[in-house]
Amino acid sequence: MATPGQGGKRSSLSRSSSNDSEGILSRISSGVSQSPIVYRGKRAASDAAYVTKRLLKSTGKAAWIAGTTFLILVVPLIIEMDREQQLNELEMQQASLLGTPPLGATAAPLK
Repeated sequence: MATPGQGGKRSSLSRSSSNDSEGILSRISSGVSQSPIVYRGKRAASDAAYVTKRLLKSTGKAAWIAGTTFLILVVPLIIEMDREQQLNELEMQQASLLGTPPLGATAAPLK
């Protein structure tokens, strides 16, 4: 039969060995997390995220300015150029139907 003293020693030994292994793991993990290298890495990642966020925000503003400027200034120009081209094509069709030579087709008389 086991005596009460021996059972107590065994359970205290097993407890102390599990506490030692947890202590070692916790010491290693806390030592690593408090390392200056880890701190610098976390700080660099945080700074990179901040810069990226600011860059995307400013890029978005620039894209908005460029897009609205394009819509206000360039799109009406494109529409007017298209109208002018359609008008020229219409004049050429009317001239060919009426029998007059188109403006660009007149050649210098031959001698």
